[in-house]
Amino acid sequence: LPVKAADFFSEAVARGWSDGLPVLPPTIDAVRRMAEAGGLAAGYSLGVIPPLNGAATVEKIAANAVMAGCLPEYFPLLLAAVRGVLRPGYNLDGVQTTTGNVAPVLVINGRCRDQLQINYGANALGQGWRANATIGRALRLVLTNIGGATPGIFDKSTLGQPAKYTFCFGENEEQSPWDALVVERGFAPGDNVVSVFGCSG
Repeated sequence: LPVKAADFFSEAVARGWSDGLPVLPPTIDAVRRMAEAGGLAAGYSLGVIPPLNGAATVEKIAANAVMAGCLPEYFPLLLAAVRGVLRPGYNLDGVQTTTGNVAPVLVINGRCRDQLQINYGANALGQGWRANATIGRALRLVLTNIGGATPGIFDKSTLGQPAKYTFCFGENEEQSPWDALVVERGFAPGDNVVSVFGCSG
């Protein structure tokens, strides 16, 4: 039976699956298309996400990407972002449970910025760009729905900040007077790279 978006949104809010904004139904077909775009088996796990150590399988990540409104072509970047926050140096457990207002920020480098219409120009930290909004939002849903960082329960942030909804943008490599972040981090100019770090507002 077809799922009505409004009904699913109400159910998602009731079950704690949403960030408070509307989410799209993760239908079997939509999740399958999303997962296939990552080039990995649906059951493959990238690791476990604290604090509840849920398995970050491709299929679960894909379901959250669908709910966030991602297009399948964004999915490889989301997988890279999840890999990034799972690296030991990122301290994901601390980011997920701190009383501070730390949120993950994603900085995108490379040709994919134009291919996927990731904003890195005017209003790059603001509204209006599907890729920026939904890639960052999908990571937040992954951290909440798979990792269990539910606000007020395991996410102990006292005040939080708007960046906890989504914080993803491209670096304006072409107009920067400095080496691009991708080069500083040891990659070649033009490489498609996602950098992740925790930021406080």
